[in-house]
Amino acid sequence: MPFEKINPERVSDNVTKQIEKLILRGILRPGERLPSERDLSEKMGVSRPSLREAIGTLETRGLLTTRKGSGIYVADVLGSAFSEPLIQLFASHDEALYDYLAFRRDLEGLAAERAARMASDTDLKVISAIFHKMENAHTKRNPAEEAALDAEFHMAIIEASHNVFMLHMMRSMFEMLRAGVFYNRQVMFKVRMTREALLEQHRNIHDALIARNPAAAKQAVEVHLGFVKDSMLENRKAQKNESIAKLRYAHEKNRD
Repeated sequence: MPFEKINPERVSDNVTKQIEKLILRGILRPGERLPSERDLSEKMGVSRPSLREAIGTLETRGLLTTRKGSGIYVADVLGSAFSEPLIQLFASHDEALYDYLAFRRDLEGLAAERAARMASDTDLKVISAIFHKMENAHTKRNPAEEAALDAEFHMAIIEASHNVFMLHMMRSMFEMLRAGVFYNRQVMFKVRMTREALLEQHRNIHDALIARNPAAAKQAVEVHLGFVKDSMLENRKAQKNESIAKLRYAHEKNRD
């Protein structure tokens, strides 16, 4: 007969599953510190031995890591789908930048389309809150805060698409962006006209999402990332032209 005994789940298994789901859904993020053992056991209503057993299981699976004298953290390895040698290879070739932006345009366009259809009201509140912070940061001379909020805005859209594969892939992509592997957002935000254009593009994305217009949201993201690509091409061309001009200038001075 095709029947098996039902084994009652251990408390530690339930704890393991709950933490796994929080990591899978992107609520617990790479490098994030968990509450203390006492606080966590109280929050989850379980004994410390059961909690320790669950944490040990998650450490074995590579999802959590214990730092001596510091606490328990979500493993940093979850934040990158690429090895360090491959990241360095990406950073040293221009074609990787353009492929990166093309990939982001395609995937984020899809994410925005999904978010316009599937985002909850709370998801849209998060996106609006970040956008309004961008508007406030736009008034400041230092573009650093606005540049950082740019990444948060895009990640909020990915989260609102409610696709865990897309979420973790794009988190990995944005980690490389945060580290300046492909380009430094602050370089783009230093030019006033570019800052104005970028804010307007983010406003268009925001408004399309709030209106729950999938086609408009997708198009707004594609226009925005197309602009980023063109701006980076112009910036790199200008840098190359400047280096050539310096060589000419140095040569001309030596002829005197």
